[in-house]
Amino acid sequence: MENKEGAGGVKGDSMDLITSIALKRGFFWPSAEIYGGKAGLFSYGHLGKTLKNNFDSLWRKFFIEDNKNCYEIEYSSILPEQVFIASGHLENFNDPLIECKKCHFRFRADQFIEDNLKINAGEKSIEEMNNLIVKNKLKCPNCKANDFDSAKWFNMMFPVQIGATGKDMAYLAPETAQGAFLAFKREFEATRKKLPLGIGILGKAFRNEISPRQMFFRLREFSQAELQMFFDPDEVNNLDEKTWKEILKEDLQVFPQDQKDSKKKFITIKIDELNKKYKIPKFYLLQMSKMQKFYLEILKFPKDKFRFRELNEKERAFYNKIHWDIEVYFDFFDEFKELGGIHYRADHDLSGHQKISKENLEVFYNEKKFIPHVIELSLGIDRNILAFLDLFFKEEKQNDRTIFSFPDTLAPILISVFPLVNKEGMPEKAEEIYNMLKEKTTVFYDDSASIGKRYRRADEIGVKYCITIDGDTIKDKTVTIRDRDSMKQRRVKISDLRKELGI
Repeated sequence: MENKEGAGGVKGDSMDLITSIALKRGFFWPSAEIYGGKAGLFSYGHLGKTLKNNFDSLWRKFFIEDNKNCYEIEYSSILPEQVFIASGHLENFNDPLIECKKCHFRFRADQFIEDNLKINAGEKSIEEMNNLIVKNKLKCPNCKANDFDSAKWFNMMFPVQIGATGKDMAYLAPETAQGAFLAFKREFEATRKKLPLGIGILGKAFRNEISPRQMFFRLREFSQAELQMFFDPDEVNNLDEKTWKEILKEDLQVFPQDQKDSKKKFITIKIDELNKKYKIPKFYLLQMSKMQKFYLEILKFPKDKFRFRELNEKERAFYNKIHWDIEVYFDFFDEFKELGGIHYRADHDLSGHQKISKENLEVFYNEKKFIPHVIELSLGIDRNILAFLDLFFKEEKQNDRTIFSFPDTLAPILISVFPLVNKEGMPEKAEEIYNMLKEKTTVFYDDSASIGKRYRRADEIGVKYCITIDGDTIKDKTVTIRDRDSMKQRRVKISDLRKELGI
C-alpha cells in the first residue's frame, strides 16, 4: 500500500504488520484500490467501521450527553463561498508547496525539511524554508535532484460548482467547525439562551493535501469530532466554586514551550499552577481536564504516551489566543503525533460571519450585549483509529500470535462463539448462545478450522472473549470462556454467562 505522493516518516516493521492485518481482516484499505487507489483516501471495512462507531459513541456520551447545555447537530459539508471568506480560509488556509524542476514532483516544503533535517519547520516562513532547502542541498525524494522552484503557498480548499450554470461557487468544508458557528444563533435561541453553550459535530471534512502521508495523518477526506464551547469572554477565568474545586488538584501531562529543549516527553503540573504560572484561564483548563480524562479513563490510553503540547505564536493559527495539541506517542512513528487540539478561537469566527453576512450575531446575556468567545475541542477521528491500532497492538512471538488488546468499550467484536466440532448438538447449542448474547453486544460466530486457529483469528481482530461449546456443554450446560489478554480459560454455567461477561 505504497503512498506514491510521499509516505515518509514511519517505522517499517510494525506498520507493515498492522497494515497487513488491517487489509486481511477488514479494518481499512485504500479507496478505489481496484483502480490503483489515490493517496489520502481510505475506506473502512466492517471492523474499522465498528471501531469508528464505538469511538463516536464514547465521544458523544462523554462530551455531549454527560455535559450540561451541550448538543450535537449535523451540518452540510458543502457551503457557499462567503462562509470561507468570512472564516479566512480562502485567504489563509494554505500549505507551502515546492516542486522539483527535473521530475515535477510536488510536495510540502515543511514536511520535506522536517523529514531531512529533523527540525520543526511549522513555524518557518516561506523564505526561511527556501533558504534551508538551498543551504542543506536537499534532494528530491523522487528523482534525487536538488533543483527546485521556490516554495509558494497552496490553498487546500476543494471548490464545488452549484447548479446547472456553475456560477454559484461553493467549497467542501475543510473543518466541521464552521457548521457550528453558522448554527450558533439558531441553537442559542432554541436552547433557552444560556451560556456556556456547546455545539458538537461528528462529520466529514475535506482538504486538498499536497502530499498525503503517514496513513491517516494527512487525508483528503477525513472525519472530525468537534465541540465548540461558546461563552461570555468575561467569564473565561471564572468557574463555579464546585467545579473549580473538583479539578483544582488534578495533574495535567503537558509539554509547554519553556520545555521544548528538554529531553522529557512531558511534565506533570497541577491545574492550579497552570492557571497561576502559565496564565491558562480556568475555563480553558476545564476543557483540558475533560480531554485528559477522555483519553486516560474512557479510551484507556497508556498514561506515559499521552500529553498536551503548547504551540507558539508562529505554529498556531493567527486567531488562536491559546493552543495546546493533544498528542500521543506512536511506536511505529517513534514520536509524539497530534490527534487533536484545544483552541481558544476568541470571537474570530462569529465576528467574521457577522461582518460578511450582515447578520447580528451578538447575544444579550449577563445584562450586556456581546459576541461570544469560543474554545474548540477538536479531534481527528481517523488519527485516533490509527492510534488504537498502534497502541493496542502486540506481537507475542512466544505465543505465536498477534493481538489487538482493545478496551472492551472499543473492541469491534467483544465475543466470539465456537462450537468445538460441527456435530453432536454443539452447533445448535452454539447458535442458541450466540443469539442470546448478540442482543446485548457484538458477537461473532465461527465454526471453521481448528479451535487453535479460531483463537488466533479472534486475537488478531481484538476479540476479548472466546466462548467454546464442547461435549460437556450438552451434559452440564457449561461453556469455556477464554480471555484474550491472559489466554486463561474457565468453565462457566450458561445461565451465568452475561454476568461473567459484564453485559
